[in-house]
Amino acid sequence: MRPGETVALVGPTGAGKTTLVNLLLRFYEITGGRITLDHADISRLARAELRGHIGMVLQDVWLFEGSLADNIGYGNRNADRNGIVRAAREAHADRFIRTLPEGYGTVPDDGGANPSAGERQLVTLARAFLARPAILVLDEATSSVDTRTELLVQRAMTSLRAGRTSCVVAHRLSMIREADAILVMDSGRIVEQGSHERLIAAGGAYARLHGARFADAGDDSVAS
Repeated sequence: MRPGETVALVGPTGAGKTTLVNLLLRFYEITGGRITLDHADISRLARAELRGHIGMVLQDVWLFEGSLADNIGYGNRNADRNGIVRAAREAHADRFIRTLPEGYGTVPDDGGANPSAGERQLVTLARAFLARPAILVLDEATSSVDTRTELLVQRAMTSLRAGRTSCVVAHRLSMIREADAILVMDSGRIVEQGSHERLIAAGGAYARLHGARFADAGDDSVAS
């Protein structure tokens, strides 16, 4: 993966996509082979240093106890209020935040009703915008959001990826087609890699997955 490129990880459920992401972030330690960042073996980097280069927007939305401003500001502890609001605007979160009675001072409730699941995802995207990481790890998390919010999440993700190296666990054909390279995983191994067009023409694992998940489902999804 070269700087600024987007690589999509696709494959059936249990193929190893999430495990690969966990290895990149060193939530699991590598027992064989190696992963390098700017030619440096990540196993020799302090976890804090490694993760300081990486921004994560995962399928499970994580907000901690505190206001929405605090949650966004976690992306950069040195950011002021203007920086937090600017990041929220970039993530399309500012508008809904300003409609809440407490605005940026709103503390999310445990039930997830305030704000909604999709709005919480926009907050995590704002956090990533504020962090300005060199590398992004994205897991498209739009399965539980309404259509309007899904569109905002997709727009924010596209903006966030611009000019950054991205590793995307992809579920949507539109996201996969935008990737510079696609890694097809099965049973913990990378079995194919290439562009969408090249992999379709090859008629291998990706083409079969595409046919099963896109043609039959009749939607924009290609992988679990």
